[in-house]
Amino acid sequence: MPYKTREELPESVKSHTPSHAQVIYKDAFNSAWEQYENSSERRGDESREEASHRVAWAAVKKSYQKGEDGRWHRR
Repeated sequence: MPYKTREELPESVKSHTPSHAQVIYKDAFNSAWEQYENSSERRGDESREEASHRVAWAAVKKSYQKGEDGRWHRR
């Protein structure tokens, strides 16, 4: 299920990442959701939703890293 707004994101994303990282997550998730519609495009028996969340977190990690303080910071 694609996300229309940042407010719809999972609590684990909303409560732990800065607003810009949330936008990255939402956009990457939505793009992956479209890309992985066909199960043959996914790894093993991974669900469409699992693949989309994996891609979204990878996109966030390209621009942000978790600091020693436990918060996400821009690279």
